[in-house]
Amino acid sequence: MQLHFIAIGGSAMHNLALALHDKGYTITGSDDVIYEPAKSRLQAQGLLPGDIGWFPVRVHPGLDGVILGMHAKSDNPELLRARELGLAIYSYPEFLYEQSKNKTRVVIGGSHGKTTITSMILHVLKYHQKEVDFMVGAQLEGFDRMVRLTENNDFIVLEGDEYLSSALDPRPKFHLYKPNIALLSGIAWDHINVFKTFEDYVEQFRTFIDSIVDGGSITYNAEDPEVQRLVEAAANPIRKLPYRTPEYSVEDGTTYLHTPEGPMPIAVFGKHNLSNLAGAKWICQHMGVDEDDFYEAIASFKGASKRLEKIAEGASCVVFKDFAHAPSKVAAATRAVKEQYPARTLVACLELHTYSSLNETFLKEYQGALDAADTALVFYSPDAVAIKQLAPISPQQIASAFQRKDLQVFTHPDAFREYLFDLPLEDTALLLMSSGNYGGLNLQALKERVEQ
Repeated sequence: MQLHFIAIGGSAMHNLALALHDKGYTITGSDDVIYEPAKSRLQAQGLLPGDIGWFPVRVHPGLDGVILGMHAKSDNPELLRARELGLAIYSYPEFLYEQSKNKTRVVIGGSHGKTTITSMILHVLKYHQKEVDFMVGAQLEGFDRMVRLTENNDFIVLEGDEYLSSALDPRPKFHLYKPNIALLSGIAWDHINVFKTFEDYVEQFRTFIDSIVDGGSITYNAEDPEVQRLVEAAANPIRKLPYRTPEYSVEDGTTYLHTPEGPMPIAVFGKHNLSNLAGAKWICQHMGVDEDDFYEAIASFKGASKRLEKIAEGASCVVFKDFAHAPSKVAAATRAVKEQYPARTLVACLELHTYSSLNETFLKEYQGALDAADTALVFYSPDAVAIKQLAPISPQQIASAFQRKDLQVFTHPDAFREYLFDLPLEDTALLLMSSGNYGGLNLQALKERVEQ
């Protein structure tokens, strides 16, 4: 097949392009900007566009199809050319479904935990040398790609994102996969630029449950009331399999999972990660991995990239970085680090960076999210608010939303950096939560200070 990617430089898009190239397809692509590591990865396989920009001449009648990236607009000149020629145009999830129609599709959905659960499943399967196709939203240790597609593998494991598919397709991505085996980890309002109300957001998960094929199954977090309500109300003929957080304990900074063979030390920690582990265990069992083999493999799982990722450790200070930005994720990550290091001072730093987190009407959702921290810091850029064309927000609004009188709010990256680097680090756990970079915070310099 000959395929052209419009917006090939995206994290998901370039990984799909590489996977199809490995499969023997002829791949071309365009984009208006391509950052690392996509640039080097595409270049190494001869897929990096010769010129940056949009070139309708690259779209021609000989193509078998065009794959449209999420950040390509509806008036993209290459897209207009593809429509003029009557070419098949696929969104990213549409094409993944086309590639997996004859496979058993395992789809991991939820507002939080889906990347970690997918990563756990893939780690266990790789440990036991079970080959599967997959798509996951983070770079995993031991995997060179985030997407694998083959002709031969029976299973495909897909991280089911609820965000929109493309400029032409406003359906959430996970509506398109039609799972045989599904998991739903939790529901907490997110993406308010698209889903204006909580009810609208919840409706997307109801549709996801309804999309499970007849005779399929859903493994669901029975500790999430919204998830439990939706699953129990579902009328389609599927099996409904609840999971709950397993028993565990924490001793001297190590989490022990309670198994039938006794306590087992694991590298991940926090109640939310133990819940994720329980869900991953049941999915692995559906895929032919027994409980003992799951425990053997999961002991060496260190976590998904940017999910409570330890980036530095000194004599009495440890630093974690987490992608958390939604309120439920911020609360879970903060509680997890405090539970793991109860005797240390927890300094939790949150950057408000996404459309939702910078929206004045959504801010109230953060109430109590940083309560587990001994010292709580919030950084945001007023410029980012303006760029997103949102109403201005003040430090006072943020402090009021979090309902924490000692919350420290920073609006300038230099002031935030100076405060952070002047902090005493003895007996401290530092948690950095952001999908951005705090205005250019030098993490290497912070690491060197901690480890000196």
